[in-house]
Amino acid sequence: MRFLLGLFGVALLVIGVSLTETGSESARAADRDCSDFSNQAAAQSYFISKGGPSSDPDRLDADGDGVACEDLPCPCMTGGEGGGGGGGKPNKPRAQRIRAKVTDVTDGDTLKVRAFGAKRDRYDVRLIGIDTPEKFGGLECGARKASASMQNLAPGGTRVKLTTDPSQDTFDRYGRLLAYVNRRRDGRDLGRAQIASGWAKVYVYGGNPFQRVRSFRHAARAARNADRGVWDLCGGDFHEPI
Repeated sequence: MRFLLGLFGVALLVIGVSLTETGSESARAADRDCSDFSNQAAAQSYFISKGGPSSDPDRLDADGDGVACEDLPCPCMTGGEGGGGGGGKPNKPRAQRIRAKVTDVTDGDTLKVRAFGAKRDRYDVRLIGIDTPEKFGGLECGARKASASMQNLAPGGTRVKLTTDPSQDTFDRYGRLLAYVNRRRDGRDLGRAQIASGWAKVYVYGGNPFQRVRSFRHAARAARNADRGVWDLCGGDFHEPI
């Protein structure tokens, strides 16, 4: 009997150790970061399998645009790819990412930057997905405040990351780079920030939604409900002439 009890005790000990190890492995598996993936497509596939973009337990989507680990090398996947099962094919063309420094604020939705390691060393950048009151060619209500807001967000010398959107053109008809602009120090999306403060509205060119449109529209609703910026100053008319 003592022998059988001894064997039973050993079995319980083995099962306990196994469960502990399994629990530890599960905890490690649930705590992933971008360095755990060799490319962006792998990170995006995992992100989608965990409920992304509506759920992000591992905080892989720093700027909330539905795309995980954007700084990883390609192959890449966009926020709309992969469905719910973590599949998906590499995205072609892929987004371009450029490190840059702001040299000047042109107006509420346009910047001049100096780029690092890119095809050009300088770009005029038109932010994707936003439209602010015009400052040139006829001053519009809120234009100066929209420009001042952008100046506060990204004064000269601010380090930024430019990200193109494969669903949109790379350049507009004026030769300006079309890109999202995020501050490098905190990841803040400057276009979304302008919308949230009420100095920009969501702009969808040619009826072709851009990748971050859902997040931008959410910010626009909040700004309108709070009567911020142009919603208060100009009655919500972003192109009211002065």
